[in-house]
Amino acid sequence: MGSRVRELAGATPATRDRYVDLLRVASLAAVVLGHWLMAAVTPDGVGNLLAVVPALQPLTWLLQVMPVFFFVGGFSHALSYRSLLRKRPGGSDDSVYSAFLRARLQRLLRPTTVFVLVWGAAALLVQLLGGGGGLTGVTLRMVTQPLWFIGIYLAMVAFTPPLLRLHERYGWGAFAALAGAAAAVDVLRFAAGVPYVEFLNFAFVWLAVHQLGFLRADGRVRRPALLAGAGLAAACALVAFGPYPLSMVGMPGEKVSNMAPPTLALLAHGLWLVGAVELLRAPATRLLERPRVWRTVVAANGVAMTAFLWHLTAMFGVYGALLALDVPLPAPASAAWWAQVPLRIACAAALTAALVAAFRTFERPAAPKAPGHPAASGGGPLAALGATLCLLGVLGLSMVGFNGLLDGRTALLIAIPVSAPAAVAMTQGGWLLVERAGRGRGAR
Repeated sequence: MGSRVRELAGATPATRDRYVDLLRVASLAAVVLGHWLMAAVTPDGVGNLLAVVPALQPLTWLLQVMPVFFFVGGFSHALSYRSLLRKRPGGSDDSVYSAFLRARLQRLLRPTTVFVLVWGAAALLVQLLGGGGGLTGVTLRMVTQPLWFIGIYLAMVAFTPPLLRLHERYGWGAFAALAGAAAAVDVLRFAAGVPYVEFLNFAFVWLAVHQLGFLRADGRVRRPALLAGAGLAAACALVAFGPYPLSMVGMPGEKVSNMAPPTLALLAHGLWLVGAVELLRAPATRLLERPRVWRTVVAANGVAMTAFLWHLTAMFGVYGALLALDVPLPAPASAAWWAQVPLRIACAAALTAALVAAFRTFERPAAPKAPGHPAASGGGPLAALGATLCLLGVLGLSMVGFNGLLDGRTALLIAIPVSAPAAVAMTQGGWLLVERAGRGRGAR
């Protein structure tokens, strides 16, 4: 692996924006570290440190960095789609779209599929043997929760071509339209009490952040200080005078969450984060010119999705081992609890590294297919249907988890009850449709 990393790092073209790669790794690492730190596990269940100590909630304005990842996604998707258009100048819109979906989803869904199948088999075995209570049951229910992020990311990939065309025509106006739609949704939600309308902001808020990545790809984020200041001021005003909570992550028992579904306050938070990271671009770029630093970023990017998928598995594994060894779990936020934090995080990191070593091969891009079978015209709708099924399946699985497989447990995905087997079937069926559309009719 070391020689491969050195080879990839050495082959980096001078035109590559290395800072984007750093942001991708750093944002996922911040999410992983936040989950490990904020989990308040006791023999009675799992809580959230931010709910135990509300005074720590302002830290979420620094540590809730998912907007940065989606911003980076917009940048990468714009470059990838445009590159594909240049390589297939005579291809139909359908063929380019289906090839784009297949290429982008492959890197996401290959490691995700392995994660789902391994945990599904383990959950079925545990429940057939009569287990599934206590921490095991909590693990089976919660280990899939981070999949919501992959589901939203799938939607961003699927919407990239039409939104990129809007960006190329209207620029900042396209972003303003999405932001205005997010604001309108919150008005209908909080002022008019319209039911279910809030779920539209899963699209409007995250796609608006994604649109900022398009602007970054075209060099149109020219005043990051103004962007950061405006976003921070808007977020502060919305939290101070609106119905929005202080925390930028969901809290147990909250009537309103800024995350699920996302709110206008979270969009303002995303604006200030994007402006802040852009202010750090120049010094970070100089740092990334150092060969050792860049090799570290390249290596981390090669396993980032695998580490993200398995980090909660590692965390619950550490807590399970502590309980099995009769190591006392102190009350969350107590002095003894804080004293245990470095050891717990170190053990979780070591176990995550072991899981990455076992599953990292599935994150590597598949070998390119032989040329000569362009995607067929008409493959775009098939690819879009497949992406939609993948999106619904992954989001459904993030909500229902693997506990209660034998009991037919379901969770509401907006207003539709979804079980774990149905979610897995939708994900796999959707992926097969995307594969078929991307390969074309002539491919065997």
